[in-house]
Amino acid sequence: MARIELVCPAGSLPALKTAVDHGADCVYLGFKDATNARNFTGLNFDDKAMRDGIAYAHARGAKVLLALNTYPQSDNWTSWTQAVDKAAERGIDAVILADPGLMRYAMRTHPELRLHLSVQGSATSYEAINFYHEHFGIQRAVLPRVLSLAQVENVIRNTQVELELFGFGGLCVMVEGRCALSAYATGESPNCNGACSPGKHVRWEQTDQGMETRVNGILIDRFGKDERAGYPTLCKGRFEVGGETYYAIEEPTSLNTLELLPEIARMGVAAIKIEGRQRSPAYVGQVTKVWRQAIDRVQRDADGFRPEPAWQAELAKVSEGQSQTLGAYHRPWK
Repeated sequence: MARIELVCPAGSLPALKTAVDHGADCVYLGFKDATNARNFTGLNFDDKAMRDGIAYAHARGAKVLLALNTYPQSDNWTSWTQAVDKAAERGIDAVILADPGLMRYAMRTHPELRLHLSVQGSATSYEAINFYHEHFGIQRAVLPRVLSLAQVENVIRNTQVELELFGFGGLCVMVEGRCALSAYATGESPNCNGACSPGKHVRWEQTDQGMETRVNGILIDRFGKDERAGYPTLCKGRFEVGGETYYAIEEPTSLNTLELLPEIARMGVAAIKIEGRQRSPAYVGQVTKVWRQAIDRVQRDADGFRPEPAWQAELAKVSEGQSQTLGAYHRPWK
């Protein structure tokens, strides 16, 4: 059985160090600008932190992947190409891209630079992945979280490109890269500006009815005194529909595929990705530790693998909405 890489989030230098120290094979990060899809205040890396993070990871045998997974526009193209140039200069192990024009630039300007297709590229078929490989030299693709495991296996059988699969973390109701909800509400697209529900549009307000959260004035949720008011995103708000108030689009929950790990390993997935660059170093450490132990065990004995109850308990503590799902990977009705 081929070794599965564990790819962990690093929204800051402390998170990067925590991931590496707890057994991550790779960390993924972004610059402090709109070139990455987690463009939030307080997150990501300036030049010094980037250099320090790369040095720390490489000294301990871990790889560093740079997310440049938003789409440049005609008036800001050079910001993205300069980010590719910096990646090559800094010794980044791979760049995670979504925009074909940027892939072409990277391939021609830095042919030695390893390219991964971002989940934001929305490639859900082997035909799409093979297209990116043929034209831009993509060596790995991150699959959107909308495929069943049977569909994932079909992709693996029909491509030579390595596949990276999300194993744990928050979910997106849309095929990644195709959501327009935040852009509709705020005028800023997460695909171009790098943030779903950008912080400058978010408001929390205590009212007589409870804590209200809004995005650009739109009421997203109202929380009782004993409820924790999470960060408001349009797809995970409670809305009144037909006289009933509920999670009308998607309930807040975390993907947890730990029980599917033997099947994922057998089909030849190259890497398991943990979502959460916006989460704390404590989250990164907790999740990385569990998944390191689980991957190591399944690669020693896939047939005898069973998730430890203690592992599941640790993951439950950091799950969104305190609930978990197998998402689209497991569809018993099919």
